[in-house]
Amino acid sequence: MAAMPIVTFNGVSKIYPPRAKGEEPLVAIDAVTLEIEAGDIYGIIGYSGAGKSTLVRLINALEKVTSGSVNVNGQELAGLRESELGPIRRDIGMIFQQFNLFNSRNVWRNIEYPLQVAGVPIAERNKRISDLLNFVGLADKASAFPDQLSGGQKQRVGIARALATSPSILLADEATSALDPETTHEVLNLLKRVNREFGTTIVVITHEMEVIKSIAHKVAVMDSGRIIERGSVFDVFSNPQTDATKRFVSTVVRAIPADDDLQALRQRHPGRIVTLSFNDGNVSQSAVFVELAERKVGFELIYGGITDIQGRTFGHLTLALTGAGSDIDSALASIGSIVTVTEVA
Repeated sequence: MAAMPIVTFNGVSKIYPPRAKGEEPLVAIDAVTLEIEAGDIYGIIGYSGAGKSTLVRLINALEKVTSGSVNVNGQELAGLRESELGPIRRDIGMIFQQFNLFNSRNVWRNIEYPLQVAGVPIAERNKRISDLLNFVGLADKASAFPDQLSGGQKQRVGIARALATSPSILLADEATSALDPETTHEVLNLLKRVNREFGTTIVVITHEMEVIKSIAHKVAVMDSGRIIERGSVFDVFSNPQTDATKRFVSTVVRAIPADDDLQALRQRHPGRIVTLSFNDGNVSQSAVFVELAERKVGFELIYGGITDIQGRTFGHLTLALTGAGSDIDSALASIGSIVTVTEVA
């Protein structure tokens, strides 16, 4: 059975008034309807200005909707007073691109801050902080100050602080954009542990498709304040429907070559160029290559690759085929019954 939605957007718009006379209002979020299920890692991706950060700020009511409704943990946010929003916000952790740590507080005191605000007794605070420091691997840095830490260590402190009040939802707004690739990998693995061990629902806001590929279960693609595509990460990666999504996917998946790539391939490789598309183990690559060889068709892999997403695979292999035209035609007709064949050139 599907999990219950923990966050629901229903026809949500956020419109900012004109900043100067003669300017048009800014539509940051445009009629968005979206459900995020409890226990999911849900990625929201878009280019700068797409509206993704505004959308996440509606979840913790740091921004108010212009129209529509936002429901979090069964509570409608519209119309609530600040005093009523406090308990809801304490159940929503937030980690940031630039860490947002207090430079005047050491690691222990940074993690302690939300617990102090929540009025947690000191003995309980101390145990919680100690447990979190061990969880994020920073037990030996409790007395260190932020300027003594690496970027990855700072983000681990940020994650521990966000988890201090045991929230059911964790919002990660470009949380790895300031980190190098190796540190990004470590932080994403830590977030996966948070989801797996605590059952925390995580909403990941990013412009990096590699982050979505690595961590998310589902993804929504935003453009100009609208959600233009959504679904499981596998489905969106393996079969993107919109131009914007295809551009994002192309940063991590080499699909059918086009334009400059295709021209370069034509110059370097003789014969007919075709792309074979595999989806979720529908057929083994070796079976295809055996079919080509048995029909006396030479082949060379010149572009593409196979992508694994959470144990499911898909990919596009572009081959240069050589041999008699009739043999190639016969081989492609046979292969076309088990994989998708696109003749490129």
